[in-house]
Amino acid sequence: MISHIALAQIVAIIIFITMFVLIVMDRFEKHHITLVCGVITLTMVFGVIMNDGDAIIQTLNLHNIFTMHFWYTAGSEGGNNSGINWETIIFIAGMMIMVEGMARVGFFRWLCLKIASLVKYKTVPIFVTFMLMSAILAMFIDSITVILFLAAVTVELARLLKFNPVPMILAEIFCANLGGSATMCGDPPNIIIGTSLGYSFADFITNTGIIAGVCFIVTLVYFYFMFRNELKKNSELPTVKPDPKSAITDIRGFIISTVIFIIAVALLITHSMTHLTVAFIGVFISILTLLTAPKHIVYIIKKVDYKTLLMFIGLFMVIGGLEETGVLEIIAGLISKICGGNIYIAIAIIIWLSAVASAFIDNIPFAATMIPVIKSMSATMNVPIDIFAWTLALGTDIGGSATPIGASANVVGTAVSAKAGHPIGWKRYCTAAAPITCIVITISMLAVFIKARYI
Repeated sequence: MISHIALAQIVAIIIFITMFVLIVMDRFEKHHITLVCGVITLTMVFGVIMNDGDAIIQTLNLHNIFTMHFWYTAGSEGGNNSGINWETIIFIAGMMIMVEGMARVGFFRWLCLKIASLVKYKTVPIFVTFMLMSAILAMFIDSITVILFLAAVTVELARLLKFNPVPMILAEIFCANLGGSATMCGDPPNIIIGTSLGYSFADFITNTGIIAGVCFIVTLVYFYFMFRNELKKNSELPTVKPDPKSAITDIRGFIISTVIFIIAVALLITHSMTHLTVAFIGVFISILTLLTAPKHIVYIIKKVDYKTLLMFIGLFMVIGGLEETGVLEIIAGLISKICGGNIYIAIAIIIWLSAVASAFIDNIPFAATMIPVIKSMSATMNVPIDIFAWTLALGTDIGGSATPIGASANVVGTAVSAKAGHPIGWKRYCTAAAPITCIVITISMLAVFIKARYI
């Protein structure tokens, strides 16, 4: 006879696998899938099978929002990390509002045109500077937004200069994902890892940031030699050069948005010293954005991607089912047993498993699933959690670059290119992106090996 806990584990696993399969099939909205699976987890696993009201309360985690630690902390420890990670959700929502405020006034379009004019509209310099801009912007702003505007401006410049925009868009996509791995706020998996394990912006930039910087140089050289002939072919200087100022729709709003962005970056960089959590920063920045644009509050709020936020909520509920029933501890134990206590084997397994999985499935649920696993592995193997955290961040962030569906930025970039009459098929995409993904993952793994050696 199957015990209650064993039955709860089986049902939790079935719900989780079903959720993943439905997400990969992409026939239904992701937030619908995760929310339905989350509700089933709460009712079936915790309510009917376990009859455990405390597990439901722990997973919903609403009480954590009303504690001082949620908004102000010494930064040495995370808050209540079980169940729904409200700190991640609130921070992402706040940054979405800020980004929409910046987009409304033409900030991103102005930046792209300004850089193009500074390099005198020469194709190869534009290619290099746009790769750099993609990486830097993605360190602070969601990579989807970065690629949405970069790809659109790249297509416009391609028409003006008469070159094929596909190579540039492919390089921009990869650099956005790479840049996102450098900071805590650069990519959703990093936000989840940082808020769950109590890391600061400085922790990421001094660990994954340094590794991403080295990898960027390799990436720049790779894409330059791969595409230099194609970019030079048929390119020519424009007779009519667009004025960057024409991109600005509201000069007062533009100045205010720029100042708010600078404030957000400063708060994120210093939050380990000010003890303000990223949830506080997200709320503060969103309120600042809305108060400085009173006539556009409704417009900005409507533009927020609520579907992604709801997807997070459902996802955390399903992960809570695996965590509360002990499934994740079992998985961690199995991986630890395979490693035989060898930290280098553990690093290799985590980074390549993360990279391969993220190339084909959404890296957000994968990262959320793996956090409790690496926590258990850290305790079992007596290894500092930092090593596994940086390994997981690099694997999930960079691995998604390998295929057109591996990350949201990839989907957005290829869609913009296709809409402009330049479709990017799987063969074209993977031929360019898969080799450099493997190269960068290998470099990252070796870098973490070096870190592990000196712990």
